[in-house]
Amino acid sequence: MDLTTRYLGLTLSNPFVCGASPLSANLDAVLRLEDAGAAAIVMHSLFEEQILTSAMRRPHVFGSARLGGTASASLSAYAQTPEHYLEHLLRVKQRVGIPIVASLNGTTPEGWLQYARALERAGADALELNFYFIATDPDEDGRAVEQRVLDVVAVVKESVSIPLAVKLSPFYSSLPNVAARLDRLGTDGLVLFNRFYQADIDPATRGTALHVALSDSSDLLLRLHAVAILSGRTRLSLAVSGGVHDAMDAVKAVMAGAHVVQLVSALLRHGPARLGEIRRSFEAWLGAQDYGSLSRLRGTASLAGRGDAERFERGTYVGALQSWTRDHPPADHPPADD
Repeated sequence: MDLTTRYLGLTLSNPFVCGASPLSANLDAVLRLEDAGAAAIVMHSLFEEQILTSAMRRPHVFGSARLGGTASASLSAYAQTPEHYLEHLLRVKQRVGIPIVASLNGTTPEGWLQYARALERAGADALELNFYFIATDPDEDGRAVEQRVLDVVAVVKESVSIPLAVKLSPFYSSLPNVAARLDRLGTDGLVLFNRFYQADIDPATRGTALHVALSDSSDLLLRLHAVAILSGRTRLSLAVSGGVHDAMDAVKAVMAGAHVVQLVSALLRHGPARLGEIRRSFEAWLGAQDYGSLSRLRGTASLAGRGDAERFERGTYVGALQSWTRDHPPADHPPADD
């Protein structure tokens, strides 16, 4: 079975990628992920706040990032400074043979421009820009929110030569338009989507309660919908992130048009070996269905060949609502004839 795929211009042995998570901060876990068959690994994110804090403490770091040597024995399990992140990236690149994608999480060009270059020098095979912004200002319109993303991407794209992926939230009013504008800037791929992490309310203290709830397969539907709309209508590589927990989740994602799927919650719950289990089940399903290669499966459920996409979307919406009545008839509804 030929599972090879192209993502961000890179040829990968299969579509299973470890998404940005604490796992990548541990070298042993990285090696276990490679052994399990991960085609690539996205590093945990380096946050703009970490970069700016480090720059204020050590202004020289932008001009001459420490790229030599190995990480010290005292390096924590989750790299907390830009310098540690760079050293850990170097160490990972020295030990694995699969592509490593660095991840930056910020909102302004100034927050990460120089570190994008430093990550490239440290050996990152590609760069993922992780955007997480929730609009709170009533005077800021949607165009301004989108322009912030475009400005960052334009500056970073001009500054590095490695492939660039953009990870977005699902809250854009017209995702196809944003994708088209990112495409024109030279972006290589989209990662869909950032999960919506927000503080809960603690009624006892009237304060916030912070915790992370891992995803499950129900989170996949939003991603399938977005990828199915974009597949065949953009040259961008498409990655599904969120909701892939078993082989059938991966099958659905590829059928929608995904080039790769990023696994995080499934690996945090079950460990790196889970990736290998999903990959083997995925390959067995393709074989049982007589698919000779991954490329024959990709996009078979996208909207590209369904004519009027807007009409199709409206039809599925109405059909979904009507399905409740069909599947849950009233108690006094006469039994259906056999």
